[in-house]
Amino acid sequence: MKLSQIGELSLLESIKKKFKTRSKDILVGIGDDAAVLKPESEALLLTSDMMVEGVHFDLSFITPYQLGSKLVSVNVSDIFAMGGTPKYLLLGMVMNKDTDEEVVDSLFKGVQDAMKRYKVSLVGGDLSASHEGMVLSATLIGYGKRYVKRSGAKKGDKIYVTGNLGDSACGLEVLKKMKKPIPFEIMGHRANGKGLKAESRQLSALGLSMNDIEPLLRKHLLPEAKSPVKFLKNLSAMIDISDGLLIDLSRLCDESKVGARIYEEKIPLSAELKRVAGILGISPMRLALSGGEDYELLFTAPPEKKIKAICIGEITASGRVIIDSSGREKRFSAEGYQHFGIQR
Repeated sequence: MKLSQIGELSLLESIKKKFKTRSKDILVGIGDDAAVLKPESEALLLTSDMMVEGVHFDLSFITPYQLGSKLVSVNVSDIFAMGGTPKYLLLGMVMNKDTDEEVVDSLFKGVQDAMKRYKVSLVGGDLSASHEGMVLSATLIGYGKRYVKRSGAKKGDKIYVTGNLGDSACGLEVLKKMKKPIPFEIMGHRANGKGLKAESRQLSALGLSMNDIEPLLRKHLLPEAKSPVKFLKNLSAMIDISDGLLIDLSRLCDESKVGARIYEEKIPLSAELKRVAGILGISPMRLALSGGEDYELLFTAPPEKKIKAICIGEITASGRVIIDSSGREKRFSAEGYQHFGIQR
């Protein structure tokens, strides 16, 4: 059934039923002109992200479920990057009236599962019809006892990341080759090729296997936001890596008015990234430095602090340089994804 046959009121009732569970601090949820929340004593954090079909996603590469899950995760990542705890979600949707009901149901299932993972409640939003593609918007509200900004880094601080970089960008490159979505969400924890015979043959022709690409595709299609709770008390500045290591580190340096020195050999690259990027003829280091959408945390901390994360360099008074594997130093710029910019 198409959305044009369902109608706005029926769709709203369906949403209310799907997301009817709510916590005690939500006094008024979905159904009124505004949600009513019982404020907590901590600092209030708010973030918003928009995902536009043809710009941020292509339904030829991603399933509606994956899209719904990713929409929540990228917003949660912003709250985590400020040292906060996500709590309440507002969801905005613009969809073509000829969209199938199954697409909407799958999208909501992805949103629901991600909300459950991060313990977030949906408290409202908006719906609109369109003659063009899909546009999704999420506003997330969170709280933090101690929030962390981008502007606290000091000369001598160490620079850390929470995990491997470049996997998501490499996963996207694989999807561009395959030109079809891979529905991990209905295949159990690992996609070992069962039920994907055509895809497995296609990968084999490229010299790849499902085991090679699964962690890369999961990082791109179903990213999981990283919580900073275990090292939060020691941080001086933080940002999440959404547009690429170099551009996001540049943003942190701009806000802190400092420089940075990072080392290629310290940047964490997964074995799958090295293998798949090599087969595709792409530099794994380039993907790690400017690929984006890894949603790992990038943060700084004083050198005397013991941090259980991956140290990739240090903050300097000025200048931004990267040291390659042979020890040569070169300047780096804010390379990565930019809206309204020229993409290289």
